[in-house]
Parts: sequence; structure tokens; C-alpha cells
Amino acid sequence: MLKHFLVFLLPNLIFCQLEVTEIELPKILRETSALEYYRGNFITLNDSGGEPKLYSFNSYGEILNEYKINGSVNRDWESLAADNNNFYISDTGNRGNRKDLTIYILDQSLVLKDSIQINYKTQKKFKKKKKDRYDAEALVSFGSDLLLFSKDWKNYKTQIHIIPKKSGSYSLQPIAEVEVNSLITGGDYDPLQKKLVLTGTEYTIDNERKQYLILFSNFDLKNINNITFDKHQIPVSSAQIEAIKISDSETFWLTSENEGNGFPRLFKVCLSDF
Repeated sequence: MLKHFLVFLLPNLIFCQLEVTEIELPKILRETSALEYYRGNFITLNDSGGEPKLYSFNSYGEILNEYKINGSVNRDWESLAADNNNFYISDTGNRGNRKDLTIYILDQSLVLKDSIQINYKTQKKFKKKKKDRYDAEALVSFGSDLLLFSKDWKNYKTQIHIIPKKSGSYSLQPIAEVEVNSLITGGDYDPLQKKLVLTGTEYTIDNERKQYLILFSNFDLKNINNITFDKHQIPVSSAQIEAIKISDSETFWLTSENEGNGFPRLFKVCLSDF
């Protein structure tokens, strides 16, 4: 089922046209929480203790294949990144009580090669809490490294962590903190455009949910403390956006969970200044 929405927004005093195409996904993807390209189609995963599998599907929302990742465990898979050699599954969902945060390294055939263990240098207590700062749901490939963006339930900021793409154990210290005023749920980076995009969720005092595209143009770690971004509200209701993939300079694909009823969804978002 396709649905279209067309709205006009005023982010940072720049008029933009935001068009959304909506496609229902099969219920087997009810907890879809990542999005990457794989052999000309999409690939995703389910979070929150789902099966240790990846699922490929096309732009019509049709499942093409399932890939069990032998040797892995899905404790709380939250993101998927890729480069020319590998895929990286981020098992980093954390409400403050995990000591087993892992990033799985897969080859281009989706066979498990190795893993990376991480912890947060400043985390001293491991007890589940509502306003945890050590959750993370956005992993992107950035040159020879991975960038992990926190989902800060306490301050609605995001801390940026650098992780080498090599197996080992790493204690993370953020290289920067960005005041996005959102809970970061997904991300992607395009090295040709030097464009970073994150998805974020904000809850108002009336518990109304607002969701955003957060765009960083000319993203540069050398100037990390002076980066700026544009924030665009996504006109989507009754959906928790969990993943994003850059298509071109003005087009993005997103997925959302089913929110306990209905269907998970794939969205195509076209954003152009005029």
C-alpha cells in the first residue's frame, strides 16, 4: 500500500518541500531497526531480542531472503552499517544495565567474521533506569572507523564515539556532544557528499511525539566542535522511525516499527530547497 503526504516546513528559516511515500512492510519486520543496501535491495534487522537474522527486501516491501547470523546473539540489535568490505551489526541497545555491548563484523556474504566489544569509560553503575545516557541506536561507517551516536534519555543530546573497524575491546570516551534536542534512533553517512543524517524523536510535555531528519552537511571530524545541522520535522504519525539510508542528495529511505499494531513501514522522503 502506497500513501503520499506533501507538506511545507520552515526549518532554520529555509523553506523546504518534504514529500513522503509510505510502503507497508511484512509483519515479520515488526521491530525493524536498521537499514542498509544489499545486492541492489534493502536489508534490515529486528531489535529487542529478535532472532539473530538479517532480512532483505525490495522497494515494494517484499521479503527476498533471510540470513541467520550463526555465532551471534541478538540481545538488542539496533543498527547496521556497511562499507565496501563488511557489514557491522550494532548490538548496543542499553538502558544502563549491559556489560556485553557488541558490534558484529560480517563479510559481504553476511557470514560472521569477528566482533568488537565496547564499554563506556564513564559508566560506573549497571542498573536499568529511565534516564540513561548510555543507550545507542545509530552506527555509521566513517572511513576506517565506525561512529556510534548515543540515545541520551537524560539530556536529549547525542555523544559521538569513534570505534576502530578492528576486532578488540574498546573503552569509549565521546569526542563531541551535540545538542540535537532529540533521542537519536538511526543514522547514515555518505562519504562522497560528506553528508551525515540522523533520525531523532522528541516528546513534548503533552507526550506528543515529533520526529526529525537531522542533516549535517560537510561533516568533518577535524572541525567536530563547530559542526552545524538543519533539523526537519518528518510528517509521519503513529510510527517510530528507527533507521535511515541516504539515496541521493535529496532522497532518503526510512523504516519504522509497527508500534504494537498495524504494520512496520518503509518511507521514501524527498527533501529539496526551493
